[in-house]
Amino acid sequence: MQTVTVRLNISPERFQAYYQGVVESVVAQSIDGRTIQFPARVLRPFVSHQGIQGTFEITFDASLKFHSIRLAQDDK
Repeated sequence: MQTVTVRLNISPERFQAYYQGVVESVVAQSIDGRTIQFPARVLRPFVSHQGIQGTFEITFDASLKFHSIRLAQDDK
């Protein structure tokens, strides 16, 4: 498994396209500079009135398929 850390700041208006299924994937740059893509639906538990903000740890399996996401310790 491989874990990548990303900082996200997605406005409520912007996330609405993800939430409605208009956009299926999020593309983000990790803190180490890699560009990653993951399913937008996995962010739904983290949506607030401010949208999605925070540092997240995303785990991918050996085939680079999404496995899990969690809020990083620094943001809890």
